[in-house]
Amino acid sequence: MSKAFGTWESAIDGASIASGVSLRDVQWNDSDDTLVWWESRGKIGVLKAQTGLDAPRDLTDRRLNVAGRVGYGGGAFTVGGGQVVFAAEGRLYRQALAGGAARAITPQFGSYASPAISADGRWVACAHNYEGLDGLVLVDAEGEEFPRKLAYGTDFVMQPTWHPSGEQLAFVAWNHPQMPWNGSELRIVSLTPQTSGGLYARDILTLTGDTETAIFQPEFSPDGTYLAYVSDASGWSQLCVYDLEAQEHRQLTTAAAEHGTPAWAQGLRTYAWSGDSGSLVYIENSRGFCALKRIELDSGQSAAVAGWEGYSDLEQVAVSPKSGAVAAIASSSLIPPRIVSVSGQGRALVHRRRGPENLAADEQSAAEAITWPCEDGGEAHGLFYPPVLQDEMPAGLPPLIVNIHGGPTSQRRAAYASEVQFFTTRGYAVLQVNHRGSTGYGKAYMNMHRGNWGTYDVTDSIAGVKHLADAGQIDREKAVIMGGSAGGFTVLQSLVEYAGFYRAGICSYGVSNQFGLLMDTHKFEERYTYWLLGELPEAAEVYRARSPIFHADNIVDPIIVFQGTDDVVVPQDQSDTIVASLKRRGVPHEYHLFEGEGHGWRMPETIETYYDKIERFLLQHVIYA
Repeated sequence: MSKAFGTWESAIDGASIASGVSLRDVQWNDSDDTLVWWESRGKIGVLKAQTGLDAPRDLTDRRLNVAGRVGYGGGAFTVGGGQVVFAAEGRLYRQALAGGAARAITPQFGSYASPAISADGRWVACAHNYEGLDGLVLVDAEGEEFPRKLAYGTDFVMQPTWHPSGEQLAFVAWNHPQMPWNGSELRIVSLTPQTSGGLYARDILTLTGDTETAIFQPEFSPDGTYLAYVSDASGWSQLCVYDLEAQEHRQLTTAAAEHGTPAWAQGLRTYAWSGDSGSLVYIENSRGFCALKRIELDSGQSAAVAGWEGYSDLEQVAVSPKSGAVAAIASSSLIPPRIVSVSGQGRALVHRRRGPENLAADEQSAAEAITWPCEDGGEAHGLFYPPVLQDEMPAGLPPLIVNIHGGPTSQRRAAYASEVQFFTTRGYAVLQVNHRGSTGYGKAYMNMHRGNWGTYDVTDSIAGVKHLADAGQIDREKAVIMGGSAGGFTVLQSLVEYAGFYRAGICSYGVSNQFGLLMDTHKFEERYTYWLLGELPEAAEVYRARSPIFHADNIVDPIIVFQGTDDVVVPQDQSDTIVASLKRRGVPHEYHLFEGEGHGWRMPETIETYYDKIERFLLQHVIYA
């Protein structure tokens, strides 16, 4: 006898999800084929290394939490000349790949990210933040001198990279109220040796970019001829090169697809140079599905890179300067993230798996890119996952989880999502919404969020539910909206404006008070709401209309709320105030506060509790209601 939708037994639970590691970055050493990657185990970030077919080994001591701490983090390490330089505990450390203890090369002050080693190994440039001041600093690789200011004067800097000569550095800079994906600049610092043996910045030149054009990931070619970068000046993020001698820019890619990614963190990469400087290997993202391609500089011809078939999401592509092997973090909607490399002869090697891969493809749900019409005549995009097929399917239609991404300028891609499979293996359908204002569909689509946060994200999600219901794919009466951070705001705003449309809501660290967010959030996003809602005091009424706390009496549907006590992005009071209203009015709700957690869950016990509470909540308020 078949079991009802939402009640199926599943091998994916909170404990199994919590048992996996998180994979964030992968890089090659330049003198041999040693591969280094960053992974987290609970709240601790560690570096692992593997040379050839030797067994992977822990490179760093677990007493050091390897993590970049500028903005949202990222850019935790770099590799070169047989050395790794990494950020941990407010310092930069250097360690030999061959072994030995890590040695601090900076004093403990501020936060470091995106270290970059000069070709001669003498210097490290990196992004630094101290007491709200961001800039590039120059660090002596031996740690004998105090870090020196190198490039300051803008609110933010990102992605420093050395010219092979050591005489120039390129980086990305931008100012409030822009975010790096709204408008940023590509800059070059010319460096001159000092008589004392150091370097100083002779001048800083802006090559391209402005307040309406976003620049991403500058990289000099190994021969020093070109500077590659990604620009969205054409309306899509396209791969470009700048000829340093001729002083000419050239756009390489032309497809209506994304070749960069929103720079939410330091150290993100979507392409890499070949060792001979003749080509670039790059990630192309079309409607949430990624492919790995290579483009030749001379001919402009591009083609898919063999060996990556079966993967639909790719991150942090890296090319070995020695062998030409390509590495990346790869996954699909059916394959959990892996560290993968493919040699020049097409031989694929899996170096690390996120966790157990004990489910077959037909025991999980595959992503389908869909587009649906909106009531105002526009259209929205997303990824749909039906429930996993059973030998005997129950009668009727499945309940739907409408999952809203954070950001709100982000995108759900066809990567492996444990959260999605948690639901689909239990008999739920899932819609990952890429509402208007999301990235991944061109800049005009993203720019629809300007002044409209709390409108398109809400109405496009409603339209997605209606579209699937009209197609006979889901039970319209059992739709649940779910999201965290900006997605959590969409949950709250949807329950305020469309009471009764959703059977229930799942909100994690959601924004409830836009005034409070503007005053209390961290530096990276403290002016973001100016773009999303407008500037104060002129837009005060918009802020009030898009602050669920002022309309919380409209929330009558059951809701479960999760919050971390140490969240500096969306502080705890944003959830406390909403829950107080729910409690006062007797609205069915649960509130789970996680001690020591920030903007997202890291501790295994938190993750396990989170999924357990959600499953029980849905059974009570959706499946058996």
